Order: sequence, then structure tokens, then C-alpha cells
Amino acid sequence: MVPLAARTVGHKLFIGAHVSAAGGVQNAVLNSTHIGANAFALFLKSQRKWANPDLLADHCTSFHDHCGKHTYDQGKHVVPHGSYLVNLAHTDKARTEQAYTSYLNDLKRCERLGIKLYNIHPGNTVSNDRQEAIRHLAKNLNAAHKETKSVITLLENMAAGGNVLGSTFQDLADIITLVEDKSRIGVCIDTCHAFAGGYDLRTPEAWKKTMDEFGETVGFEYLRAFHVNDSKAPLTSHRDLHANIGTGFLGLRAFWNLVNEPRVVGLPLVLETPITVRDDEGNIIKMLEKMVGMDVEGEEFQEMEERLAKKGRKERERIGEQIERKREKDEKKAKGGGKKRKKGKGESDSEGSEVEQDG
Repeated sequence: MVPLAARTVGHKLFIGAHVSAAGGVQNAVLNSTHIGANAFALFLKSQRKWANPDLLADHCTSFHDHCGKHTYDQGKHVVPHGSYLVNLAHTDKARTEQAYTSYLNDLKRCERLGIKLYNIHPGNTVSNDRQEAIRHLAKNLNAAHKETKSVITLLENMAAGGNVLGSTFQDLADIITLVEDKSRIGVCIDTCHAFAGGYDLRTPEAWKKTMDEFGETVGFEYLRAFHVNDSKAPLTSHRDLHANIGTGFLGLRAFWNLVNEPRVVGLPLVLETPITVRDDEGNIIKMLEKMVGMDVEGEEFQEMEERLAKKGRKERERIGEQIERKREKDEKKAKGGGKKRKKGKGESDSEGSEVEQDG
């Protein structure tokens, strides 16, 4: 674990994005340099299927060579994302074996590539007991850590709530408590997920309160990375809908709080929305770097904040209206719960959700 004091020497930021590894993992390094990033995330294999070919030896060699040539420390600032298919909390025997095999395979890929940080979604209970699901997840983590040597599994906080694990800091703490080798476990905070899950980050006071709660509940020694995303959905919406920085309900000041937080110095900060070298607002990575020490009451910041907020206004209104309609429907259903009528032929038990999900 990196001591907190060691992170606060200087204020160099390691900002990047989730980049494509199409054609081989070595290409992710070049795609990262193309956007001016000094950190990045990638998928080590297809996240949409279970069976994948092994890493090719020449791809591994090229990955190491590219990282050295372009000065990426793959042990600190490269954070692969686990497959969306994997649910290590599922207690069904066949599903457990399938998920565990995929997870362990990725840890071994990381070791071949010199990568030390690997991010996963904690999974969901699948209607089982929550604490049993957490114990099952930790059991799988412990087993895989014993079969590997160095990779640190990062638990990502989630937005959804309900049967989804990791939507509270307490969930993350409960999982970590059961991990035997504490040097092999950490946390990646997703700003969109945190906000949608009810943790406010928009003002310096709100940011401090949320970060202090994380420190007290989980511990800053476990914080190893950030996914840097704005949110199309409002606070406590429990909707995972990423927005470009400054255009969502979080707004630009939340990210000013992030880049000016001494406790995140040295950690990889990874954007997960599409990014090119330049867009209408210029280079997003350079914009975030420029905000270090910037006066939020100054003309430059306020012009940028206003422009980005205006750019995302229609989308915020659209999603906000969807969520409000869903809440009103749920409230009506709850109030009329005792007045059930016989369902007509072909009707289902669910009205469904009108709120779109992030792809």
C-alpha cells in the first residue's frame, strides 16, 4: 500500500482514459499516447464472451516495450477493467467456476504484462443473502490471490443499490474485512457511481464529507484509482449513466475538487467516456490538468463551467424527467398496493423502467 504522505509530494496528475486494445494489448499503449494520457485502462480480452485466446508472446513483449518507450509505469498507472460477465458473488457452483476461471485468467494476464492493479465490479447477490454473497465473493478473491503473486484487485463502487454489491462504502469495507491478504485488495472510486449512489461531490464541503466518510469506513490506504465520469442522472438516482466531464449533474466543480485533492496525487484517474485528441472543448485531459490551483471564482473557470453545463443541459433535463416520472409511478404503485385488480391476459407483473441504462 502507498503511504498517504508519499502521495502528497508535488502534484503531478496521472490522467488517462479507457482505450481500445483492438489488435492486441500493445495497441492500448499507443492509443493512450495518442490522446496525451499518462495513465490508461483497457480490457485484457473481450468482455462480452467467456472463451478468449491466450495472450500472444510478441504482444506481451511489445506491451512492455511500448510502456518503457512512452514512460508508462504499468505497475501503478495502468488499470484493466474486468469483464462485465463476471459475478464472483454468485453462489451457484457452475456460475462460480465460470466467473472464477475468467477472473483468475485476467490476473495471470496482468502478471505477464507487469500490471499490478485490476478493477472489478463486486457483483450482485442474485436474490441470495447479502452477507453470504459477500463471503462468497471474498472466498473467490482469496483463492485467486493464492494462485497469483502480485496483482491488487480493486473493488469498484457501484450506483444501483438493491442487490448490487459495492453501492455503499460499508459494502466495500465488509468485503475487504474478509480478504486475507490486505496488500492484494483496494478500491477504485467511480465518481458517477458514487454520486448516483448518494455520495455528493459537487462542493468542497460535500467532497470533504464524502471523502472523510470513505476514509473512516474503508480507509484511504485502500484507495488506488478513480474512474472520472460525470453523471447524466441526479444525486441518489441509482442510475449508472456516464456523462462527459462538466456536462452532467456533477458539474465541473466536482472535478476541480478531485484534481485539487492532495489525497489522490499519484493515483490513476481514468476517464470512461469517449475521448479524442480534441473535441469542441479541447483536450479533456489537459483541461483537468489545467484546473489544478485554478480559481473557481475566476473568469476562466466560470466561463468553462457555464459552457460545459449549457452543452449538457438538454440531456440532463431529459434524463431528469425520465427519473421523476419513474419515481411518481413507483409512489402511485406503493400507495395503491392494497387495491390489486385481476391481471388481463398477457399482462406482466412489472411496469418496466423508462430510464435508459448506460451501455
